[in-house]
Amino acid sequence: MTLNDLLLDEGLVVEGGEQTVRGLTLDSRKVEPGFVFAALPGVKVHGRDFIPKALTAGASVILTDEPVEAPVPVIAVPEPAALLARMAARFYPRQPGHIVAITGTNGKSSTVEFLRQIWAGAGIEAACLGTLGVTRGNSVEVTGYTTPDAVALQAALDRLAGEGVTHLGMEASSHGLKQHRMDGVRLQVGAFTNLTQDHLDYHPDFADYFASKLKLFTERLPADGRAVINVDSEWGGKMAASARERGLEVLTMGWRGSDLAIREITPRAASQSVIFAWKGREHALDIPLVGEFQILNALGAAAIALSDGVAEASVLDTLKGLAGVPGRLEKVGETAAGAPVLVDYAHTPDGLDKLLRAARPHTRGRVIVIFGCGGDRDASKRAKMGVIAANQADHVIVTDDNPRSEDPAAIRKAVLKGCPRAEEIADRAQAIRHGVAMLKAGDCLLIAGKGHETGQTVGDIVHPFDDREQGRAALVAREAANV
Repeated sequence: MTLNDLLLDEGLVVEGGEQTVRGLTLDSRKVEPGFVFAALPGVKVHGRDFIPKALTAGASVILTDEPVEAPVPVIAVPEPAALLARMAARFYPRQPGHIVAITGTNGKSSTVEFLRQIWAGAGIEAACLGTLGVTRGNSVEVTGYTTPDAVALQAALDRLAGEGVTHLGMEASSHGLKQHRMDGVRLQVGAFTNLTQDHLDYHPDFADYFASKLKLFTERLPADGRAVINVDSEWGGKMAASARERGLEVLTMGWRGSDLAIREITPRAASQSVIFAWKGREHALDIPLVGEFQILNALGAAAIALSDGVAEASVLDTLKGLAGVPGRLEKVGETAAGAPVLVDYAHTPDGLDKLLRAARPHTRGRVIVIFGCGGDRDASKRAKMGVIAANQADHVIVTDDNPRSEDPAAIRKAVLKGCPRAEEIADRAQAIRHGVAMLKAGDCLLIAGKGHETGQTVGDIVHPFDDREQGRAALVAREAANV
């Protein structure tokens, strides 16, 4: 493909446009001869600093935001990230025919996975893409990010389409939307789960965080697109109003939903009985998930599928047998007395609050929680999460999460300001062993913050660490000690 082909309809005239482009990348370490190197502005550094390295590796075109001197064609535009996304969509032209993007603070991973299961239950070739990776059938390809960079995203879409995937559910992060990573994706449906404090280390304020999420409905969806929005919060109401102002078809769901309205949720030992109405028609069923927020995620997925025309009977059958999502209220085992150990990704104040509230109706004894906060992230949420843990749990153990470049003790100290009576155990594995050891019949242990992650980042090193494996090992050790 020539450079002119990649710039088709962009209104740009570039010298050397007839040259063949062999690839695109924004990582100078991945440049090969004949590649376009996108020197994009970043949070800490600017890609232009790596142009010499890219040229040495054989870059034949530079894409950036300001003119630079180079012995190859330079494309300088005000929004190079947006142009890169469109160029990547031309370089990797195939996409699944029906793509749904889901945004929100919490619930994205669960909702796209539940949607994939519902589609698959209806005989549709489906996949989902997000924090957990790319999932299709029983196969999971770990990627390590919520919304991939534009080139990686378009390459993944092209590959999935080539493999016969017709329906894709994908997470739309605030970073991905603000940084134009999704500009080349041909969407049909956009959905919204909720909005609470998160990523204020990246966004200057909550207004910017909201505005970034809103871009899904004001910019990324086509004019004839559909929006499926949980309107239980004021933010959902604002999202729905903005989508309507643009002329999109809007369906609402939730306790306050008009199209899918939740009537009742009753917790059971390992499931929940749910009554909801779709377009006024009421349904009652048991869904094998713990936690009201998981029911909201499942019914959000159901609303998307139903609005697409998937048969009600098929959707209901799948809901009755939904499989949980890795690291989302995932049960990793239980003691001989039946006290469960659950792992969850909750890493925001709202997420932790919902997690603790979800466990309470299923727990006769104590709710014990182990959590910490990540380094190099929004520091203002640390004490808030401590307060929530102190108010909602019976026993709190504060430990390390991913401290990254920060002092782990300083992070724990900030958390403990909100829960001064909590235990402090720095070593996360030791904290988990202690939490498991103190379980009694009727208790429940929640290990929060890392969920599906398989590493712990300390400084610049990612050490192998999986809360689920640690929980299982602690249970084995407990039983061995009781023999």
